[in-house]
Amino acid sequence: MNPHATSLRRRPTIALPAALVVLALFASPVAGAGKPGYPDRVTWSGATWSIKTSRSAVGPGPDVFSLANVSVDAAGALHLRIAKDGTGKWSCAEVIGPTSLGYGTYTFRLASRVDNLDPNVVLGLFTWSDKAPYAHREIDIEFARWGSAADPTNAQYVVQPAATIGHLTRFTQSATTTSTQTFEWRAGRITWQSVDATGTTTAAHTYLGADVPRPGDERVRLNLWLFGGSAPINGGAAEVVVSSFTFSP
Repeated sequence: MNPHATSLRRRPTIALPAALVVLALFASPVAGAGKPGYPDRVTWSGATWSIKTSRSAVGPGPDVFSLANVSVDAAGALHLRIAKDGTGKWSCAEVIGPTSLGYGTYTFRLASRVDNLDPNVVLGLFTWSDKAPYAHREIDIEFARWGSAADPTNAQYVVQPAATIGHLTRFTQSATTTSTQTFEWRAGRITWQSVDATGTTTAAHTYLGADVPRPGDERVRLNLWLFGGSAPINGGAAEVVVSSFTFSP
């Protein structure tokens, strides 16, 4: 989902084979603290990721993004949270990869359920460029009901702009505690796949077209945020755990 604009509701690890290039290849040193007690970067899956922060509401959402909502546990898993701060206001989480990866396979291994997120909570696994060409080179896997608790679907694959016919496919993520979410980006083609804890493919889709983005200065990002900046309907905090991210060219 576009991380710099108000979103609209849209419907219709690391010893690896040589062929798998892991983010450790472009890791950089951790920077200094951006806020007392919280670093402004986090080392995860062999790379150093920037943590998005804001003092006022920004896109997506619009929401406030806090360093306090991002952490890596002792097992090396990334935790993204939505929580109230000390003033009782909600804040969200986003991390940004260090460099452009371009064509290849992007694999996110989730270590928590995402089928049962609050209707106002959105998890995004995506690429994004700050520059406008190719709709900011945004390719998404999103878990969201966009504020509708009655929506029978809870996830979608997207190549932006979402309003273009064929660019958005809704699906239903199963109630699995772990899952693997993947998109393969090639010239003129994007293929998405979701696999549950048993190894069963629960959803898949391929988009073919001349409007598939070409690589540029995009970065891979993960975020957990509130649709429309609205508080969770259930009134509670939210958390998603991601065990790893890998990239294969």
